Amino acid sequence: MLASVSTLPMTRTLKIVSRSEAPRARSKVTPMPTHCSTCNLRELCLPCGLGAAEQQRLGDLVYTRKRVKRGDTLFRAGAAFESLYAVRTGFFKSNVVLEDGRDQVTGFHMAGEVVGMDGIGTGHHTADFVALEDSEVCVIPYAHIDEEPGLQRQLHKVMSRELVRDQGVMMLLGTMRAEERLAAFLLNLSQRFVARGFSPSEFHLRMTRDEIGSYLGLSLETVSRLFSRFHDDGLIAVQQKHIRILDVAGLKAVMFQANA
Repeated sequence: MLASVSTLPMTRTLKIVSRSEAPRARSKVTPMPTHCSTCNLRELCLPCGLGAAEQQRLGDLVYTRKRVKRGDTLFRAGAAFESLYAVRTGFFKSNVVLEDGRDQVTGFHMAGEVVGMDGIGTGHHTADFVALEDSEVCVIPYAHIDEEPGLQRQLHKVMSRELVRDQGVMMLLGTMRAEERLAAFLLNLSQRFVARGFSPSEFHLRMTRDEIGSYLGLSLETVSRLFSRFHDDGLIAVQQKHIRILDVAGLKAVMFQANA
């Protein structure tokens, strides 16, 4: 079972280009301190596993919250890397612009996840990060984290966890048929919502069918057809973007049918 789906495996090498001519990211900054020690997402976010003193230091470093309206960007590919961002509320997608001008969705991100790590290696972000609904993030300045050995170690753990998840996704989705990919995607979303205290069987999709298809490497027509098929087979109930999972075992059977 997927622990987190965050990267789409590529079957061929694609050149990613910077959206240098695109409008600058728009967001509202609220000068309000946020303390990790009292946040209800701390067990999912960067403070997870830290001692009380280290959590307090991290909380002191989060000096602003940033609100990002639906459709606006938190940062763009090519932007200078300065901070990490912990998603407090809302839902985001990350995407890159391919050489032929198409957008490629590379991940979906929700509350409790730390994003922006793509810029650590080169000093510049490699993807656009777009809000799929009105959202809010905590801004964690990387330079300050770099001065705290305990926070550095925790960040390395988070990065390692993301790397392992990405490798698992690449191995699974790289060999899956279309219906298996969508089943895995829905089950993964269910798991991620459960970890945040929400229903495992009923949720609202923040992304479009087209964005799901881009992420899973499927056409819009294929994604729409599979949603209808899963609905007709009694696996899920679909009402526009509202999803109810009716048969978890059935979805798992679809997901693993290649190995049966």
